[in-house]
Amino acid sequence: MTVQFDPESWDKVLKVNLSGAFYCTRFCLPHMIQRKWGRIINITSVVGQTGVMGTPAYTASKAGMIGFTKSVAKEVARKRITANCIALGYFESGGLFQTVPPKIAEGILRTIPIGRWGKAEDILGAINYLVSDSAAYITGQTLNINGGLYM
Repeated sequence: MTVQFDPESWDKVLKVNLSGAFYCTRFCLPHMIQRKWGRIINITSVVGQTGVMGTPAYTASKAGMIGFTKSVAKEVARKRITANCIALGYFESGGLFQTVPPKIAEGILRTIPIGRWGKAEDILGAINYLVSDSAAYITGQTLNINGGLYM
């Protein structure tokens, strides 16, 4: 519950998930601007679009990532740099299985229309497309890779 959420945990999650993207972008952008070309792809989560009980910091950080990416996209678009997000659903190699009891994980799996956990390969095509010249007109967008899961 949000009122019971530890402020230190809140700060840590936001530093890792949101500030980490800021500092990485801040480091890379001057090089991209100098080259007049670049691709920024931030990884967010379906949770940042839907919310999940008991995860206020994670949810806020992933929602913040979407807003951050849109802002960066507008700042650098005329420099041939794009910034987009990929919002992931639940994947077989994610942290879900370390933190959620098996019964709850089974319940989540039943809500995924495609009927399975995502795999790393499911993300690869999207990344390859977003870094290509074919995606030069796509910026500030969030691509959902979640097996049809919309809570």
